[in-house]
Amino acid sequence: MAEEQERDNFWLYIGGIIVATIILVVMLKGRETEHLKSGAVAELQQETFQAIEARKATKNKAVE
Repeated sequence: MAEEQERDNFWLYIGGIIVATIILVVMLKGRETEHLKSGAVAELQQETFQAIEARKATKNKAVE
C-alpha cells in the first residue's frame, strides 16, 4: 500500500557544488599574493629598470 518515495537529491548536489566552489575560491585567494613575498618580483623589476636606463644612456651618446 505505501509506496516508497525516492528522495530527490538535486538540491543536495547543488549545495555541495556551491560549498566546494566557495572553499576553492577562498583557498586560491589566500595564495594569490604568495609569490610577492619572495622578493623575486622586486629583484626582476630592479634589473629591468637598470637595463632600460642602460639603453637610454647608450642612445644619448654622440657617435663620433
